[in-house]
Amino acid sequence: MSAAAALIDALRRGGLSVAGAESLTGGLLCAELTAVPGASEVVRGGVVAYATDLKSGLLGVDAGLLAEGGPVHPAVASAMADGVRYRLDADVGIATTGVAGPTPQGGAPVGRVYIAVSTPHMRRVEKLTLPGDRAAIRAESVRRAIDLAASVL
Repeated sequence: MSAAAALIDALRRGGLSVAGAESLTGGLLCAELTAVPGASEVVRGGVVAYATDLKSGLLGVDAGLLAEGGPVHPAVASAMADGVRYRLDADVGIATTGVAGPTPQGGAPVGRVYIAVSTPHMRRVEKLTLPGDRAAIRAESVRRAIDLAASVL
């Protein structure tokens, strides 16, 4: 069973729903989740907030935080997970933000990624430093975000 299938199964067994807020992964997280048969029972949807202003406008990330720390920041990842959970009325929010390359962004190096999971009872954020090219960084970010979500259920 794939990690995504295991997460979908755990959500289904728990009667929980999930939503994704994505930046660097550009929809890959939700695509991975919805590739699992039966995902429609638990996946509420996703928001691809690739542009920094959309993180604030669509997900409710504090504009001051974005201006001060930039979009690649642990508090931004946490706020994205909270925001998508709230906006899409899900039990679990998963977020990805970071730099896939080919160049650094806002002082963050290529491969710097923050993933976050939010539930009504907890938040968890992980800082990742991933090697590889753009595709590898994005794919590993998705894998790690799914693993993080599974670990909190």
